[in-house]
Amino acid sequence: MSDRTSATPLLALDAVAFDTETTSLDPQAARIVEVGAVRLRSGRLGEGDGFRALVNPQVPIPSVSTGVHGIDDAKVSGAQTFAEVWPHLSDFIGGSVVIGHSIGYDIAILTREAKRVGLNFSRPRTLDVRLLAQIVEPSLAGYSLDSLAAWLGVEASQRHSALGDALAAARIFLALIPKLREGNIRTLAEAEAACARLTDVLEAQHRAGWSEPVLSPSRADAERLLARLDAYPYRHRVGELMSSPPVFVPNDMPLEAALKIMMDRRVSSLFVAPDRRRMEGVQFLAAETGIVTERDVLRAFSEDQAAALVKPTGIFASRPLATVPAEAFVYRAIGRMDRLRVRHLGVVDEAGFVIGALSARDLLRLRARDAVTLGDEIDEARDVHELGQAWATLPAVARGLLDEGIDARDIAAIISRELGALTRRAGQIAEMRMRDAGKGAPPCPYALLVLGSAGRGESLLAMDQDNAIVFAHGEPGGFEDRWFAELGTHVADILHEVGVPYCTGGVMAKNAEWRGSSALWLERIGHWLSRSDPADLLAVDIFFDFRAVHGDGSLAAALWQSAYASAKGQTAFAKLLAEQAADFEPPLGWFGLRTENGRVDLKRGGLFVIVTVARVLAIFHGITEHSTKERLEEIRALNLGSERDLNAMTETQRIVLDAILDQQLIDIAAGRPPSNKVEVKRLSRREQLKLKDALSSIKFANETLRDLLTAKPS
Repeated sequence: MSDRTSATPLLALDAVAFDTETTSLDPQAARIVEVGAVRLRSGRLGEGDGFRALVNPQVPIPSVSTGVHGIDDAKVSGAQTFAEVWPHLSDFIGGSVVIGHSIGYDIAILTREAKRVGLNFSRPRTLDVRLLAQIVEPSLAGYSLDSLAAWLGVEASQRHSALGDALAAARIFLALIPKLREGNIRTLAEAEAACARLTDVLEAQHRAGWSEPVLSPSRADAERLLARLDAYPYRHRVGELMSSPPVFVPNDMPLEAALKIMMDRRVSSLFVAPDRRRMEGVQFLAAETGIVTERDVLRAFSEDQAAALVKPTGIFASRPLATVPAEAFVYRAIGRMDRLRVRHLGVVDEAGFVIGALSARDLLRLRARDAVTLGDEIDEARDVHELGQAWATLPAVARGLLDEGIDARDIAAIISRELGALTRRAGQIAEMRMRDAGKGAPPCPYALLVLGSAGRGESLLAMDQDNAIVFAHGEPGGFEDRWFAELGTHVADILHEVGVPYCTGGVMAKNAEWRGSSALWLERIGHWLSRSDPADLLAVDIFFDFRAVHGDGSLAAALWQSAYASAKGQTAFAKLLAEQAADFEPPLGWFGLRTENGRVDLKRGGLFVIVTVARVLAIFHGITEHSTKERLEEIRALNLGSERDLNAMTETQRIVLDAILDQQLIDIAAGRPPSNKVEVKRLSRREQLKLKDALSSIKFANETLRDLLTAKPS
C-alpha cells in the first residue's frame, strides 16, 4: 500500500528531506549548483541513505554566492548538468513527501530548471519545517535553519552544503513532531492544513516568487487505493467460511492412515493432536496442535517414498500452527496467509482452542490482496513508526468500502477490530519495553480490554482510547498492580503516538480505576450496582461493552459473564444508566436539521440514545451480545416493545453512521480532525430529508427505554 496518505502520522512518514544550493536567491534567475537529499523511512532518519550531486549550471557562479556555499566555477566544471542529474534525483525522491527549510524556494527552482530543459516535473507533496516551527512557537525571534537547530537542540553541521542542510531539516522535522502532536497536529494532512493557515507568511513567499510550500489537502488528494474493491472479505467473518468441526489425528498415527482420512473426508489438511486422547469431541489448544497438509504428504513421498507411509504423521506436521480467530474478518485471513506463505490456517475461538480450518481454496474467489494486508501489517509492526504507517491505511480502506456501498455498521466493525489489533500490538510492544527495562514478564496472567464503541464493534474514525486491564491476582498498589500500571502507561503512550489520543475522561488502564484483579473488578461491579448517584455512573456504562484483545481471554470471559449475571434484573441500576438519555432531543427544527456553525452533532443527537437503549436493556435482561444491532435484535426476540420502534432505531443507526463516516473521511483528507458533526450543506436535499426522517423516528426513544424497563418478556 502507498504510504503517502493524508492520514499518515508524521512519525511514520516516508519522506525525503531536500535542499539546493544555487547561483542566487532570485528564483526567477537562479540556477542549481548542488542538490542534496536524505531519506526518512517510516519516520526514521537513514543518515547513510543520502543523495548528493554537484550540478554544472552552465552559467558563471557569482562570487557572492560562492562566498556562501563555497562552490565556484572550477568545482562544477566537470559536473553533470541538471538534465543529467534529474533522473537520478527523481528516482531518489520517488513518491515521497518532500521536506525542507523554506521548501517553496527549492520547489520554485526545480520547477524552473525542469521547464528550462524540457523535463516533466510533477509537484510532490511538501512540508516546510520553517512553517511548522512557526505553528509550534509563533514567538521565536527567528526561523532560520541555525535558529531552529539551536532552539530544538539538534545538530546542524556542514551548513550551506545541500546535503548538510537537508540533513539538518530532517532532524528539525523529527524534533518538531512531538511538539506538533501536543497541538493535535498528527498527520500529514493536518500539518498541511495548519501550514496553509499561515496566510501572511505564504503571501510574502508568493510575492518573492516562491512556489507554494504546501498544497492545501482536499478530498481529491486522498488516495483511491481501493477503487474497485472486492468487499466480500470485509463483510464476512472467518467463522462463516471455515470447515468445522476440525479433523484431528494423533501424533503417532501412521501417515498412510492419515492420508486415508484426508481422502475419505475430502479435506486438504489434518490437525495433529499432541497425544492419543479420543479425537472426536475433544478440544485442543492451538499452542499444542500441529498441521499436516497435502503438500507435506507429497514432500514426504518425494523424500522417503513408500517408507514415509509407516512413519508417524507428527514428524511431518508443521508447528507452531498458524491461526486466525473465528470472529476475524476474512481479509485478515488472506493477509495472514500471504505474509506467512501458507495455504492453511487453524481457526480458533476466544480461548485459543482450534474450532475449524481455513484453506486457500476457500478464498480463491476473493481478490482484495493489496487492501487486506492492513491487519497483518499491524500485527507485525515492530515499533510505533511501523504501527503508525499501518494504521494510516485504515481511512483509505474505509473510503473504498463506503464508496462500494457497504453498510457503515460493517465498516465500523472493521475499524473496531483493527483498533483492537492496534491495542493488542501496543500491549505486546509494551511488554517488550518492560522486559528491556529489566521489569521482567507479566507477574500473572492478564487481559487487555477495549471498552465502549471498540468493544461493541462500532468505532468510527473520531476515536480516543478506552482500555482497561484485568489481572489474575494482586492488591491495589501492590507489585502486580504497579507492574500493570507501568504496562498501561506504555500502551497509552504508544497508542497516543500512533494516532489514537489519550482518553480525555481518563478511561485508560494506566489509571488505577481502570485496572485491577478479577476480584477487584467484581467488587467494583457490586459497588456500581448499589450506587444511587447517576454522576458516579457516567463512565461505568462503557465497561459493559468491553472485549479482550490481548492476554488471557478466559479472565475477560469470566468477568463478562459475572458482570452481566450480576446486573441482570437490577432495576435501580438500569434506571440510573437510562437517566443519561433522559434529556435526549433530536436536532430538529421547524425547517430541517438544527445546526451549530453549519454542522449537526449526530452522535449526541442520534447515536447516543440508540446505543444507550440497546445497552441498558441488554444489561437489564442479561443479553450478552456486543453490538447495538444484535442487542436490538435480541430485545425484539424477547417481544419487548414495539417492533416498529426497534426497527426505527436499527435503521437510524445505519443512516447516521453512514453520514458520520463519510464526513470523517472528508475531514481527514482535508487535514481537519474527524468528529461526529456533519456539515449539513454538503448533503443533498434528499440526504437531508432522509436524515431528518430517521432522527424523527427516534424522537421518543428515551421514553421507549423507560417503558421497556418495566415491560416483561413474553
